[in-house]
Amino acid sequence: TFHHVFDARGQNLLTNGPDGLRPYMTNKILYPHHRGIFIGWNRLEFGGKRYDFWHMGEQGRVQKHQRFLEQTAGPVLARSRSLVHWDDKDGQTIIAEQREMTVFRQGDPTVLLLEFRTELKAVSGDVFLDGDPEHAGFQYRPHDGVAKGAKDVKATYLFHKEGIKDRIKTHEDKDLPWVGMSYGLNGRRYSVEHMNHPDNPKQTLYSAYRDYGRFGAFFKKKIGAGETLTLRYRIRVVEGEMPERQELASKYSAFVDTPKVEVV
Repeated sequence: TFHHVFDARGQNLLTNGPDGLRPYMTNKILYPHHRGIFIGWNRLEFGGKRYDFWHMGEQGRVQKHQRFLEQTAGPVLARSRSLVHWDDKDGQTIIAEQREMTVFRQGDPTVLLLEFRTELKAVSGDVFLDGDPEHAGFQYRPHDGVAKGAKDVKATYLFHKEGIKDRIKTHEDKDLPWVGMSYGLNGRRYSVEHMNHPDNPKQTLYSAYRDYGRFGAFFKKKIGAGETLTLRYRIRVVEGEMPERQELASKYSAFVDTPKVEVV
């Protein structure tokens, strides 16, 4: 289960993955298991076995949409909440996920402001979310045109402070608040801010250095039997060059420092 991002005109996909209209030629796409905005772990442990909920289809593992629990839309935002089962090849549900997607109406140049909130419940026993920054966590993958394109469309990255420039430095700094990534597609430039809420599990690492633009946040975590892990992220996509660091920091503050209402 994944989510596509369209351009501001609603015509072209900005993300990789099946479009439901044409055959998905996996042999012609770089890393076809990277699909849009998605979440998963490639070494999830349950019942003494290891399951790959990153590459999905292999050996029957799947995140299966069950039904929508809520769908609302108005002048300010639209929201859906869905039930997603993480099933093994025999159909046993390992994780029952309630995934809430909220999209806020924004003016230009913002293409998308999306809040991703999910509750992962271990319904059949203890679960350990394991993997590595390249193959686990909550991630964004641009359209395959970036992977196949010329140097000028390749992804570039911006971090919350100076000095984070490569894989080693990225992994030395844990629990980054946000990462910016910019890429070219269809003759235009798009920039994405991936925001990590401070209430998410600690020791989070970002994978944010691939020139084809797949990037996101990863952590390891145990979910005890019957327990629920809640995660919150925000994705902002704008048309244009990478915004300044100060602007990205401001958008992150708006995410984590939301107004609080008190009854007196």
